[in-house]
Amino acid sequence: MNDSTIDGLRAALSHSPDNAPLRYLLADTLLALNRLEEAETEYSVLVSMSNDIRAKVGLANVFYKKESYSICNVILEELIESGVNDKGVFALYAKGLLKENSLAKAIDAYKKALTIDPHYYDDELDSHLRYKSIPDDNIQENDIDHRFLEKPTINFSDVGGMDAIKKEIELKIIKPLLHPELYKAYGKKIGGGILLYGPPGCGKTYIAKATAGQVHSKFISITLNDILDMWIGSSEKNLHNLFELARKNTPCIIFIDEIDALGASRSDMKQSSGRHLINQFLQELDGIDNTNDGVLIIGATNTPWNLDPAFRRPGRFDRIIFVPPPDAITRESILRLKLHNKPIGTIDWKTIAKKTESYSGADIDAIIDIAIEKKLEDSFADGIPKVIESNDLINAIKKHKPSTQEWFSIAKNFAMFANDSGLYDDILTFMNIKK
Repeated sequence: MNDSTIDGLRAALSHSPDNAPLRYLLADTLLALNRLEEAETEYSVLVSMSNDIRAKVGLANVFYKKESYSICNVILEELIESGVNDKGVFALYAKGLLKENSLAKAIDAYKKALTIDPHYYDDELDSHLRYKSIPDDNIQENDIDHRFLEKPTINFSDVGGMDAIKKEIELKIIKPLLHPELYKAYGKKIGGGILLYGPPGCGKTYIAKATAGQVHSKFISITLNDILDMWIGSSEKNLHNLFELARKNTPCIIFIDEIDALGASRSDMKQSSGRHLINQFLQELDGIDNTNDGVLIIGATNTPWNLDPAFRRPGRFDRIIFVPPPDAITRESILRLKLHNKPIGTIDWKTIAKKTESYSGADIDAIIDIAIEKKLEDSFADGIPKVIESNDLINAIKKHKPSTQEWFSIAKNFAMFANDSGLYDDILTFMNIKK
């Protein structure tokens, strides 16, 4: 649009100064051409004429372009306080706040814009307000999500076998909680961490929950998905909140499943957000700002070689326990537990246990499901439940191979060629491989 058009609009307004649509056309045109002083004048006239929301938004846009962000924000705050619920207002407000480094308020404003229109997208706001980190020193009690807090009803008696692992956990977790006065006498805190590693489906989660039940403590179970959030600082805040929840409910066990996803090596992190989250986690483990006395952390991972070495520093996860596939005695115990209260006939428990060597607990679940599905199919004819026999389980074993084999083929390489600290010696022992 050229100067002659602007002049034409001005001439028309001289004959009809109260023509608001005509003045809006002039003001919007001047704003688009970055003729900011002139646009400010026209929007100011419109505000004086009708105190219209559109005029105030136009004026806020002028001040934003003039880099007078505080004036822009004041105008928008007045609109928002008056009840204006417009995505454009909240988006511009978020940009103004961002320019003034009010990141938390900018996030809140942008979230409101997205609430109004979930499909709204702004490249500038997205690039600056998502997947970054800011500190948050004002955690409120109602920020802490108590849905994560539970009181397990199982204990070690519900866990088939795993005696060596139970003994390790008893020394590290159970004894300190049962004899706090002894630890206090030596000036030793009750807390710290245990890292459980091994092939998937071998009971790491179950043993963690049973540990909490064994000592009658509270239990918080989380994964990376419970923590991650797209907004600046929210992931770190979520993590801090969960640790605060545990600190307020001691004794408490925090179980972090697939901790390798949270604690991947910082050197491998391409996004700064991932490094910030790891650093936040390490601070929480150290209890720098808050004591972790009475808070015990159990982490579980299938890939310990992906963990940042800083996690294994004394005082963090200073005890690392290998959770292998269940042995024959444990497999028999798992079979009996899983088939309890189900229609069973004659089962040779020892034979089935022997045939499921290298099978994980999850694999045993799978073969039982296969056998049950076949029995259900047989029962449809007359509606009478058919009992599960040894042959049903043996046939199921033929259809489902152990899922742990692939894991051991990978773990073997780390145990043999990246094991200077002896961290993976238990893997070699289990596989009957000499160093």
